[in-house]
Amino acid sequence: MNSKERVIKSLRFEEVDRVPRDLWTLPAISMFRQNELDALLALIEFDMERPDYCYGTGRRCSGNPNRRGGYTDAWGSEWSVAESGVIGEVKRCPLADWAALRHYEPPWEVLEGADLSNVNASCSGSGKFMLAGTGVNPFERMQFLRGTEDLFMDLASEEREIYLLRDMLQEYYLREIRMWVKTDVDAIQFSDDWGTQRAMLISPALWRKFFKPMYKGYCDIIRGSGKFVFFHSDGNIEAIYPDLIEIGVNAVNSQLFCMDIERLGELYAGRIAFWGEIDRQRVLPFGKPQDVRSAVDRAAKALLRHGRTGVIAQCEWGKNDPMENIRAVFEQWGEY
Repeated sequence: MNSKERVIKSLRFEEVDRVPRDLWTLPAISMFRQNELDALLALIEFDMERPDYCYGTGRRCSGNPNRRGGYTDAWGSEWSVAESGVIGEVKRCPLADWAALRHYEPPWEVLEGADLSNVNASCSGSGKFMLAGTGVNPFERMQFLRGTEDLFMDLASEEREIYLLRDMLQEYYLREIRMWVKTDVDAIQFSDDWGTQRAMLISPALWRKFFKPMYKGYCDIIRGSGKFVFFHSDGNIEAIYPDLIEIGVNAVNSQLFCMDIERLGELYAGRIAFWGEIDRQRVLPFGKPQDVRSAVDRAAKALLRHGRTGVIAQCEWGKNDPMENIRAVFEQWGEY
C-alpha cells in the first residue's frame, strides 16, 4: 500500500496498514532548524505532499511576512511581526472605514498570475497524496480587511456592506477553487479559525446563516470534481461538526484538545476523518515524549472506533517544540 492509497482508504474509513502521517511546520522550523527537520524526514515517512506551484505577486505587497517588522499583504492589510518565523497580526485594516469599499478591488492579479504548470507533473511523479492549500479563508479575511471588533458589530447589526464584502470575497474564492479543481491534485483545503478555547467566536446560528452557504459552495465544486475536501480551524468548533459533515467536508483539522475528544469520537468517527492534531498549546511545547505518547494514545482510543480508520496522524511543529516530541507523535501513532 503506497501513501496515496493509504490516505484515500483512511478518508473512506477502509482498512489500512497503518495510520497515514502529515507534518506541518511553522516558518521558523525551516528558517532556524532545518537540520532537525531534515533529520526527522530521514526517520519518518510522511504520506501527504503539497504540489509545486506559485501564485502571482500582489500589487499591494511589500515587506517579508516571515521576518520581524512589518509587511503589507496582497489585500492591503498591514501586519506587524513581533518574532521572525512566527505569524504576525494585522495592525491596519484597509476597510476600517466602509467608505473605502466603494473603490476596493480584490487582488485578482494573484490568481491571474498564478503558475500551476508544474502541479500535474508533481502529482504524477509522487506516490504521495497531493493536497492543494488555498488562500480561501473568508472569516479571517474579513477580519483582516475590516478589523475583528468592527466585523463582529457588522455581523450582529447586519450592515448592508458586510453582505457586499461577503459577495466580493466569494466571487474571488470560487474562482480560486475552480482554478485548482482543473489540476490533478487529490484534495483541496480551505481554512478559517472559528473557535475560542471553549466555544465558537460567533453563534452557530449566525455561522449557519452567513458563512455555511459560502463553505457549501466550495465543497460542491471540489466534490463535484471528484476531489476530497480538507478543512482547518483552530479552537473549539464542536458545534459545527455536523454542519461540516452535511456540506461534504471529508477531513477536518481542529484542536481536538480544546474539545471533548471522546465525545467527538463517539459522535463523528466514521462520518468525517480526523486530520490530527496533538495539543500544540501545552503538550508539544512543554511536555516530555511520554506526555506526547499519552496524548496520542488518548486520541487513538477516542477516534479509532468500531474497527474504522478515518484518522490522519498530524501535528504542527512550532518554533520551540523539541524535535523528540514531534518524533514521538508519529512513532506512537505507528503503534496503531
